[in-house]
Amino acid sequence: MFSAADLPDTIPVFPLPGALLLPRARLPLHIFEPRYLTMLDDTLKTSHRLIGMIQPFDAHDGNEALHKIGCAGRLVSFSETDDGRYMITLAGVSRYRILSEVEGFTPYRKFAVSWKDFVRDLGPAERDADFDRDVFLSSLRRFLGERDLKTDWDALQGAEDEMLINSLSMLCPFEPEDKQALLEAPTLSTRRETLLALIEFALRGGSGEEVMQ
Repeated sequence: MFSAADLPDTIPVFPLPGALLLPRARLPLHIFEPRYLTMLDDTLKTSHRLIGMIQPFDAHDGNEALHKIGCAGRLVSFSETDDGRYMITLAGVSRYRILSEVEGFTPYRKFAVSWKDFVRDLGPAERDADFDRDVFLSSLRRFLGERDLKTDWDALQGAEDEMLINSLSMLCPFEPEDKQALLEAPTLSTRRETLLALIEFALRGGSGEEVMQ
């Protein structure tokens, strides 16, 4: 368990469209680009082993820009393949806000970050007191059915509020901007409301982009 004092002032970031990590959740990743293999090697040498996931987007000038808020995860497992690639798992620790880029000689990007707006992320799992699980799962069943996606419904019924809502936020096939909205939700209840809105919009033939306007 991390405390605020354990969190570093700078972290490496891994921009990956559509890959969402949330506090207390786990994200498996396949690392193969040379610059991110270097990032992984460097991260293993630190005491905190934190990597910041972040959503990139296309700026007006055509260059890749990064959203200001991401989520850092601790590297908790990794295995190397015969051809030098890695399969890793990040355990979500806390969201962060980008302050400034740190100039240096690494092939990957590093940023000075602030954690102060996300103290709640370091605490216990959240509960959603207004969560109507039956209504939510009914919409989810139709959403997954239309996409011919399968899930373990018994596991969903028995999952804790946070595990259910966060896992679905990470796994459902939404656009990167929708994933960013789920990440930035200030509470679990807000994330559940956003997730349900995205599901219902998709069921009506809308897009996540329309939901967020």
